[in-house]
Amino acid sequence: MRSRAFVVLGILSTALVAGGWLVERGLDGGSSVSGPRLFDEVMTHIERYYVDSVSTSDLYGKAIDGMLEELHDPHSVFLRADRLARLNESTTGNYGGVGIQIDVRDEWVIVVSALPGTPAERAGIETGDRIVEVAGKSAKGWTMAETRNALRGPPGTSVAILTERAGTKRPVTLVRQEIHRSAVARSMLLPDGVGFVDLKAFSDSTEKELSRSIDSLSRAGMRSLILDLRQNPGGLLTQGVGVSDLFLDRGQEIVTMKGRVRDANRDFVDGAPQRWPNLPMVVLVDEYSASASEIVAGALQDHDRAVVVGHTSYGKGSAQTLYPITGGSALKLTTAKWFTPSGRSISKPHSAEGDEDDDTIPTPQAAREKFKTDAGRTVYGGGGITPDVTAGDTMPVPSELALQNAIGKKIPQFRDAVTDYAMSLKGTNTVTSTDFTVTDAMRDALWQGMRQRGIQIDRAVYDAASALVSRLISYDVERYVFGRPAEQRRIVQDDPIVQRAVELTRGIKTQKDLLARVSESQGRKGE
Repeated sequence: MRSRAFVVLGILSTALVAGGWLVERGLDGGSSVSGPRLFDEVMTHIERYYVDSVSTSDLYGKAIDGMLEELHDPHSVFLRADRLARLNESTTGNYGGVGIQIDVRDEWVIVVSALPGTPAERAGIETGDRIVEVAGKSAKGWTMAETRNALRGPPGTSVAILTERAGTKRPVTLVRQEIHRSAVARSMLLPDGVGFVDLKAFSDSTEKELSRSIDSLSRAGMRSLILDLRQNPGGLLTQGVGVSDLFLDRGQEIVTMKGRVRDANRDFVDGAPQRWPNLPMVVLVDEYSASASEIVAGALQDHDRAVVVGHTSYGKGSAQTLYPITGGSALKLTTAKWFTPSGRSISKPHSAEGDEDDDTIPTPQAAREKFKTDAGRTVYGGGGITPDVTAGDTMPVPSELALQNAIGKKIPQFRDAVTDYAMSLKGTNTVTSTDFTVTDAMRDALWQGMRQRGIQIDRAVYDAASALVSRLISYDVERYVFGRPAEQRRIVQDDPIVQRAVELTRGIKTQKDLLARVSESQGRKGE
């Protein structure tokens, strides 16, 4: 615990940073306010007498951090210039770069894919290419972060790289441009006319990008939609409202904001007719779905517009406002709490220290406050969005966990072995169809590759986890032989939560029918 004096130091730092002239004026005028004097006195003593030298700027920074920490709110933070830049990138999806998705294998940076319409694609860079040098420096041993930093830069500037493919090296000079990372990570039509869209962020173009994806799937014959919000941490409130607006009727409430000041209080209501009113819909959530993701899931659940499937979401029922601070920094401050159309607050309780990663025991569903959807279904407040249908194992498969434990610290070498085997298949054109099946011979080949890399484990443990091994082989083969889209399709088709959603929508023509099927399945489960 920090001392009471340091707490006061933190509380008063805002007055000095944002309004220092008020402090100076008060001191000069003989003000009776003790706070500024106390802060000044403590600061002076630390500067003069503390055992280690501490700069004034560092003390101010520590005071700001301490003050915000004492709010016990993990979402109120001071963003220095570098963190603010990352936040801006996440809310716009834009950065200056060359358009390469990368991974690291065998101490080398490997191209996962070159994004369409980017300098990398135009230069002929392909999946599986090795990046040997960047700007004349060897890239061996570089991390993904180091490589990204070297490749990124202001649009219009150039960067020289050396790539290697099948033993042949090729120098390439790329001119950086503004790259837009789409909020839609994956969009595909699954069997039986089921559309699948994986939404990974709520940046400033999410509504438009999602709308285009759904229109494209509709033209391809989509009859039902799975909107995947798993591992989506949220983003812009306006985009959460905009996405909800796509699926609700004009006049339906989306979310209500309540804060201490007048400007923080606002009701968001749907302003346009539904774009796809006859489309049965499932929304997937998990414990990493937060903020704007929960606004969308909560609004569609409360209005019975979507069935929510997966695991209970994160539980972030607050909204933050960004206040620019002199010097290129900003204060991200919680200014409101939000409530779903039925009146729910879905905020998860935090510890007294405000730690969002604490071990707080979830509130049992039976103890949570109950609310009703438009159709009279029961939904729950507090602790996140509770799915209508829980799906997916929360515990790892024992045989797969045993394999992971056996490999231990050699997980990177194992991943390298898988990729090396996939690349060997690419070089020999052994696999010719994306619908290939992983065989015993393929698993044996990987086993030999593991042994060559010094991974010595019990063969029985390896064989017992053959289902996991087969999946890992198939994903890398799809990626390096057929490309990133093929890999993504296989991952989705293997996903048990997606498959549960597909089962729910099979043969369904209306949202009402989908809700009835869910209700019927829950009734059978309770018998």
